[in-house]
Amino acid sequence: MAVKIRLARHGAKKRPYYRVVVADGRMPRDGRYIEEVGRYNPLTEPKTIQLDLEKIDEWIAKGAQPSNTVAHLIDIVRTGAPAPEKQQKLSKKAQAKAKEAAEAAAEGEE
Repeated sequence: MAVKIRLARHGAKKRPYYRVVVADGRMPRDGRYIEEVGRYNPLTEPKTIQLDLEKIDEWIAKGAQPSNTVAHLIDIVRTGAPAPEKQQKLSKKAQAKAKEAAEAAAEGEE
């Protein structure tokens, strides 16, 4: 049985709230799990990350594999650093406007 430590999504539409769970890899994302080991709320300011590191370490010692996202959350909690903010990507139109504004500012300085 491949045991994974992963996120299970809860909350309303466009209002995600995650539980960090230990689950069989064959189970669906929000399906049956073995144990809940933490919670993650990306909507609060700052982002709320509550993990039981002792339980997570026990499961990893037993062979459970954390997902990439959960491994990143574990690193954040262990280092005590705040969760990095996701950078907003500009659309092509917004990039063009920003480029024009930068060029206009450069011409105005000369």
